[in-house]
Amino acid sequence: MIKKLVIVFIALFAIQSFAQEGTSSPYSFYGIGSLKFKGTVENRSMGGLSIYTDSIHVNLRNPASYGGENIEMYNNEGRPMTFSVGGGHTSIKLESESNSDRTSSSTFDYLAVSFPLGKLGIGVGLMPYTSVGYKLENYSDDGITNKYKGDGGVNRTYLSAGYQLTPGLSVGVDAQYNFGNIEGSTIEYVYNDGELVQYQTREDNRSDLSGLSYNIGATYKTKLNNKLELTSGVTFSPESNLKSKNERSINTVNINPTSEQEFVINTLESNLKEKGLKETTLTLPATFSFGVGIGEARKWFVGVESVFQETSKFGNALYASANTETTYENGNTFSFGGFYIPDYNSYRSYLKRVVYRAGFRTEKTGLVVNGESIDEFGISFGVGLPVGNNIFSNANLGFEVGKRGTTNKNLIQENFINFQLSLSLNDRWFQKSKYD
Repeated sequence: MIKKLVIVFIALFAIQSFAQEGTSSPYSFYGIGSLKFKGTVENRSMGGLSIYTDSIHVNLRNPASYGGENIEMYNNEGRPMTFSVGGGHTSIKLESESNSDRTSSSTFDYLAVSFPLGKLGIGVGLMPYTSVGYKLENYSDDGITNKYKGDGGVNRTYLSAGYQLTPGLSVGVDAQYNFGNIEGSTIEYVYNDGELVQYQTREDNRSDLSGLSYNIGATYKTKLNNKLELTSGVTFSPESNLKSKNERSINTVNINPTSEQEFVINTLESNLKEKGLKETTLTLPATFSFGVGIGEARKWFVGVESVFQETSKFGNALYASANTETTYENGNTFSFGGFYIPDYNSYRSYLKRVVYRAGFRTEKTGLVVNGESIDEFGISFGVGLPVGNNIFSNANLGFEVGKRGTTNKNLIQENFINFQLSLSLNDRWFQKSKYD
């Protein structure tokens, strides 16, 4: 049954990921797109809290989580191998001071595998880092003055290793390879006595991005008494660079007024090398996080976590001239959340084995447009549903409502609803033979 669920789930989100952009936010117009949440559905359902670690869930934020002890119920022979895959759907209501609209997108969020080697643990996976997907228009009394369109983003594949130094302390490191491309176009509409002229000019830009980045982390757990356990975690990602190979073309286009289809009449390639823009370097900001929480093992947990980013160094030189009203400041995120399990080992009641999660988060994204900081807020809920005969495998459902941005100074406020779904499957691949 589980194998069938995995195949259906991967196929569904693979189709969605190729069929649609990873975002429909107008704020993905800036820099190299909107930063994607780095974490699992379980994390997002607790307001983004990621400091809690165990042997049956993948933690994408802290590589130290892969190290750990063998499980007592398995006669201390090993920990399970974990496979996790997740995706989601976002519905957004866009509001300005004078108008509103709705948009939506479906995304593939992560594919991750972890497996134990004694106290050492290894993790590999794939996830998006940033996402671009926007269609914007400016208007005057004559009609449309500019139309902007873009898509793409940066993806990240990683190799992680975590090791348990002492019964309560683990450390780890991620090596991450970032790759992807961003495409954007701008059309400037020209009118003559209120009538749209026959030919318009369209500028097309493309950036192919690649580069390495790293993340180190540590987790610490200690017993406060027979029931309560204190958990803390810290991560640090040093500043790194992406290499961007850029292309730009200027096109003369004819636009069908009915279908708005664009027909290219001629194309002129821009000499970016002469302008020093053929190859540019993008700085990925340094990130630091710290969190602490308290709970009872396999019963409940509550915690807080803060993330700090040097997003003041974020940007894309190729598009700098088009974003004259855009700057960046350092960003931060605060998360509060937790979970509750009525009775993880109940045989009579399925609902008592369900994990119930909730939390909230506040975020300063680091993006500043027209002098206004673009902030974000979200409240989340979720459940972990046991699946199959393996008590450690589960399907996770998450739900989040929130908003981003503001309607001040002709900006757009996004009121969003996120729905997430994931599978976290566990199995033991390496077992000692009981019989010769």
